[in-house]
Amino acid sequence: MLDQLREGLKNAIKKLIYSDVVDEQTIREFLRDIQRTLLQADVNVKIVLEVTSRIENEVLKNKMPVGLSKRDYIINLLYNELVKVLGEGEEIHFPRNECNIVLLVGIQGSGKTTFAAKLGKYYYKEGYKVGVICADTYRPGAYEQLKMLCERAKLEFFGKVNEKDPIKIALEGKELFQKRGMNLIIIDTAGRHKEEKELIEEMKKISENLNPKLVLLVIDGTIGQQSYIQAKAFNEATPVGGIVITKLDGAAKGGGAIAAAASTKAKILFLSTGEGLDDIEKFSPQRFVGRLLGLGDIKAILERVKQAEIEEDESKVRRIMAGKMTIDDLYDQLLKLKKFGSIRKILELIPGAPEISTIDLDNIEDRLEKWRFIIQSMTKEERQNPEIMNSSRIKRIARGAGVDEKEVKEMLKQYNDMKLLMRRAKGRLLRGMIR
Repeated sequence: MLDQLREGLKNAIKKLIYSDVVDEQTIREFLRDIQRTLLQADVNVKIVLEVTSRIENEVLKNKMPVGLSKRDYIINLLYNELVKVLGEGEEIHFPRNECNIVLLVGIQGSGKTTFAAKLGKYYYKEGYKVGVICADTYRPGAYEQLKMLCERAKLEFFGKVNEKDPIKIALEGKELFQKRGMNLIIIDTAGRHKEEKELIEEMKKISENLNPKLVLLVIDGTIGQQSYIQAKAFNEATPVGGIVITKLDGAAKGGGAIAAAASTKAKILFLSTGEGLDDIEKFSPQRFVGRLLGLGDIKAILERVKQAEIEEDESKVRRIMAGKMTIDDLYDQLLKLKKFGSIRKILELIPGAPEISTIDLDNIEDRLEKWRFIIQSMTKEERQNPEIMNSSRIKRIARGAGVDEKEVKEMLKQYNDMKLLMRRAKGRLLRGMIR
């Protein structure tokens, strides 16, 4: 997510950290690097100059806090200024004993329909009874697309192909879902344009008739600073409870979109970071900036584990940590890793993880996928007792998995190395406890 912005900020910080002295020239050079990076991410010039001038004044004119190095102080100032630009995070609370209605609005092509299903799945996993209504009567295929996405996400869906009145559809869907005991109803509306007065008027009417708990404006992250105009126009049409920024997977202008939307004083509540139905996260300026600066986000990792519904058998964990891991255990971990998400996204969240640009992630993910096929081609006996492996067994497994024999041998070697590592780690841990 926002690779170009993150790499630029991290490179500027790295240059500052490894500089021989942190004098006035070094600080000004660091701030120029920050300016260049933010401008390339399409952040508004005025915002960029304000951020860097505040950091410069603070560092050059004020006294340093006791016990903090100048490098750490500058990085901390940058962190605080970027958090300030992105506004304050806000928790959304939907009472479970009420019927909460969320209305999605935005211009056509912003990713509203996909986000409706993502949001529904997100709250379904939180234990809500979710219903999704298609009130988009303008775009051909909107009904079919949302219905298909809801089926994939296991969500209740309502829509009417031949009905042209979106307000009627929304009210009918609301009534049906209330009878079924739904406590969260998400309504996908037709795409608007800031100058399409009739559509803006229709959106007002839907809002007035349904009295939503929350109106979410969905903005395409690839439009950069233009998101300010959209947010302002919609805010004037209906009170925008919050903003969603979509298409942030590789969007060079994503930083500009987030900064511009935040400048309207509307709260950014969610980010959509990929094409999968699980690629959604609550927006926290502190955590977001921490990831941009390479400080990681452990809380997001824990949330991903919870969303992926990953649970671990305690006795199995103890056995693996004791170095008694079987190939079945390895296969189980590979399946969990696949459920957890891409390695790239995991590394982004880990503080102090290796630079993503230095790792051949495609090769790693490809190798792990081959391991799955190799293990699937093994017999139960081979998975439980890999010591019985010989050349004929390896040849058969390679043929069954569609890989070279050397790749089977490589997997077995890695498996044995992991077991050995676990045993040694356990030994160190015991010695430490004794001490």
